Amino acid sequence: MRLLLVEDDNHVATALSAVLARHGFDVTHARNGEEALQALVPEGPGFGVVLLDLGLPDQDGYEVCGKIRKRTATPVIMVTARSDVRSRIHGLNLGADDYVVKPYDTGELLARIHAVSRRSVQEDATGPVETAVHLGPVRIELPTRQVSVDGSVVQLTRKEFDLLALLAQRPGVVFRREQIISEVWRTSWEGTGRTLEVHVASLRAKLRMPALIETVRGVGYRLVAPGA
Repeated sequence: MRLLLVEDDNHVATALSAVLARHGFDVTHARNGEEALQALVPEGPGFGVVLLDLGLPDQDGYEVCGKIRKRTATPVIMVTARSDVRSRIHGLNLGADDYVVKPYDTGELLARIHAVSRRSVQEDATGPVETAVHLGPVRIELPTRQVSVDGSVVQLTRKEFDLLALLAQRPGVVFRREQIISEVWRTSWEGTGRTLEVHVASLRAKLRMPALIETVRGVGYRLVAPGA
């Protein structure tokens, strides 16, 4: 996913960009409001999410948010040290999709980025709803929760299917272990890590494609589409 990071502090931007890159994001850094607006022109590359720090040197961050919303429907997550309710409401009224208060936990920020991007994909869908995902010889039937490889049905447990379907949403993008546990098991990471490892191993064995799900050491897992 392409992400526009609007942050005037180069030190903060460099550190955060490195973290985001490790999780599969292609980050473009804008140092002020004007650079951000220039990056969001219609003929530009297009972004999945805008991460907007409100403390900008050239324009008020809220004003920039309003201009962004008039220009594009790209989800905007505001980042600020202001934690009062009125500031949050003001930002949301201007069109922000979410609001993160400094200092924030990186895991929480990543989860919020994925959440707003998923909502955006669902809301912007204009064609028929996708009912199947094709990954080389693998076919994932979402309505019937059926998986086949080269036409042969593979019997998966409920959690195995949920795990595979989650990773298949964004082939090539790294899903953090904590995020997978939260979305598939609806619980926290503590005590569930070994369960995730077992389910990944089981999927690799049942699909007979051990390279389909790649382990990203210290981070999580990603699905590698055959032939990619």
